[in-house]
Amino acid sequence: MADLSRRALLRGMGGIGVTGALAAMTGCGVPPAYVEEADRGGADRSARDRKLVFANWPLYIDVDDRHKQRRPTLDAFERRTGISVTYTEEINDNDEFFGKISPSLMNHQSTGRDLIVISDWMCARFVRLGWVQKMDRAAQPHVAAHLDPLLRTPHFDPGRTHSVPWQSGITGIAYNRKKLGREIKHTSDLWKDDLRGRVTLLSGLDESFALLMQGEGVDITRWTADDFHRMTDRVRRLVSKGHIRRFTGNDYIKDLDSGDVLAAQAYSGDVIQLQADNPDIEFVVPQEGAELWAESLLIPNLAEHKRNAERLIDYYYRPEVAAELAAWVNYVCPVPAAREVLASSKDKERAALAEDPLIFPDDSMRKRLAIARDITSKERTEFAKEWNAIVGL
Repeated sequence: MADLSRRALLRGMGGIGVTGALAAMTGCGVPPAYVEEADRGGADRSARDRKLVFANWPLYIDVDDRHKQRRPTLDAFERRTGISVTYTEEINDNDEFFGKISPSLMNHQSTGRDLIVISDWMCARFVRLGWVQKMDRAAQPHVAAHLDPLLRTPHFDPGRTHSVPWQSGITGIAYNRKKLGREIKHTSDLWKDDLRGRVTLLSGLDESFALLMQGEGVDITRWTADDFHRMTDRVRRLVSKGHIRRFTGNDYIKDLDSGDVLAAQAYSGDVIQLQADNPDIEFVVPQEGAELWAESLLIPNLAEHKRNAERLIDYYYRPEVAAELAAWVNYVCPVPAAREVLASSKDKERAALAEDPLIFPDDSMRKRLAIARDITSKERTEFAKEWNAIVGL
């Protein structure tokens, strides 16, 4: 099961502090923290120093059920390549991690890490600041062949030259169909009278805004400031009427499970786990669409083992390896070819994962998924202030 803190809300330093500091750095012209491409790479020691340091989120890789310190896919990579991987589960929040490594990056120093995984909305900041290196796709044939076309061209990194999705997911709507007594097909269904006081939204700006805009018919790949303000006006009215019970992080899970809440803005990976315990919980991608997001692999500036990091990334894009990872974390797999690997499994539970649209979205669902344009540094301070005032952060 994937860690439930991974898609954490913007809190404290994240809501105003880090975002405000970043906005100050990048307010106009060339930001003082920006690193030119020529200055991003260091001497690569990969050939003579067969190791790398990989920083990830807790519980975001397959683990041996009997030996919790073993990670089968990572162990297999080490055996295959002779490259030793120091794997750390040190990322618990995007903004917290930003605060940890940004002093090194803005001062042109090594972070001590060769590979990191952060959410794409945070990746956008790293790419804008020139804090990550361009990858050599010629050395990554499996990424080139198998990366899901839906994830290839995010607004912040066209062509995915600086980032590669580790896992992906959908922000949609989870609801208890049995207790609600009706289907939810549209985002606007959340605003009907029978859900007054029984619906929650996500509190983090980056996690919440896209789905709410899509409910207004907005193309989130090119949304505008006017679209944002129309969305917040609606949410503000719903809050004043007591329609929205509260804004949440991942704690919407316990509200749905207890029945205190009947519908919630939710992440697809969480709902897979909920459904195992409560089959009445359903997840829906509204007819107007839902946001497809990713948490992506980046190689920070001055990484000492860039080539080794690129090899590890490409290894995880082998369909058989991607299938192993998907079977354990239960998020949307960024390697569609892994579906056939799971489908051919002799293990019935494992084969069933190939038919789960929350791991491998079907064609109908895929047509309704989009990656949102990221919030720019110029927009962030104003928009975060407006959103946080509504949410109460």
